[in-house]
Parts: sequence; C-alpha cells; structure tokens
Amino acid sequence: MKIEGAIFDLDGTLLDSMFIWSTIGEDYLRSRGVAPRGNLNEIFKNMSLQQAAQYYQTEYNLPGSTQEIMDGVNRMIWHYYEQQVQPKAGVVAVLRLLKQRHVKLCVATATDEPLAKIALQRMGLLSYFKEILTCGAIGHGKDEPDIYHAARRCLQTPQSSTWVFEDALHAAQTAKNAGYPVVGVYDPAEQNAAQLRSIADFYINSFEEMEALLHEKGVDDCGV
Repeated sequence: MKIEGAIFDLDGTLLDSMFIWSTIGEDYLRSRGVAPRGNLNEIFKNMSLQQAAQYYQTEYNLPGSTQEIMDGVNRMIWHYYEQQVQPKAGVVAVLRLLKQRHVKLCVATATDEPLAKIALQRMGLLSYFKEILTCGAIGHGKDEPDIYHAARRCLQTPQSSTWVFEDALHAAQTAKNAGYPVVGVYDPAEQNAAQLRSIADFYINSFEEMEALLHEKGVDDCGV
C-alpha cells in the first residue's frame, strides 16, 4: 500500500516520554494538596489534557478554570520537554526518509502545542511537519476521529494512503475504525500491546524496523 501522508502521535510514538505522563495526573493533585483516589492514571490514559482538567473539576471540585488547571500541569512538565525528552530510536532516520520521498507529515497529539513544539524544535524535528494538531485545539480526544480527519485535511492526501502511527490501543482503534491505515508502535507504557498488534495494519517494535522497510520497498508498497 502506498504512503502519501503520515499522521504521527507524539508521546510514546515519536518521543520516549510516556513515563512522565504515567504519573503526572496524581502528581498534580498532590501538588495541590489533594490525595488522588483509585487508579487515576489509568483513567487519564484515554483523555486529552483538557478532558483531564475537567475531570479534576467535576470529580475533585478542584478550584480554578479548566485553562488554569491545564497551565498548572504544563508548568510541571515544561522543563522535561524543553531540555530532556528524546526521540525514540530510528525516528529521525524515518522522518528524513519520508520527507525525502515527498510524504507529507503532521503530528496529532493530546499534548499541548507549546510542549510539542519546544521538544521537536530542540531536537531539530519541527521542520519535518506541516502542522502540529492537538486534541485541545480540535476540541475532541482520541476516542473520536476528529483530530485524524483534521490532520488529513491539512495534509490534503487520500485517506487510503494516509497512515496513522500510534502507540496507544484506544487511539489506534479510533483511527482504524475511521478508515485509516494504522501502524502500531510498541511502547512499554501500553499494556495492551498484543491487542494493538492485532488491530494494526502493520506493527513495529521500533522505528528502525520502519526504516529498514522503507529502504527495502520505498513508499509505494510498504506491505500494509
């Protein structure tokens, strides 16, 4: 199957950053002097930052506007994105190959745009992408396909040849149900990797596998 456009998730797909998100939900509550209940991080896994902020308000009666809560969470993790986060192995080579072969690229992420941009810019990767789309700006999380449709419209590529790269099962399932070819990307934070592999059109344990495939078959027939 041909690849003319690629929509990349950010955290856990392009960036080795999921471990910070696995605790931030509870860490933020504690920073506000509130004890988290139950498995909050599991609840937040499928939410955008805006949805998580609204959850704080409804379930914990946390004072402040949704935007103020989002800003508070972002302040806690800004330093990490600005100075520490790294791309996953093979990512840079794959982006370079796709760009050389005129595949249009964009990012679709639940992470706020300033965080995404500061990390990608520091790593020299921002220029590869036509756009950074966020769930917050679109107004829908990845339990709905709106962000993928918006990304494809931005790329102006056929849906059948616009691939979605995701490490999270729920997001990959949404893209798959919406009719996009899906590449599942292994990340240790996704506990349902076997299910992700089963629903994905193609599954990679690392982007080094994707690089080898692109060198072997190019972008016109990558075997998906």
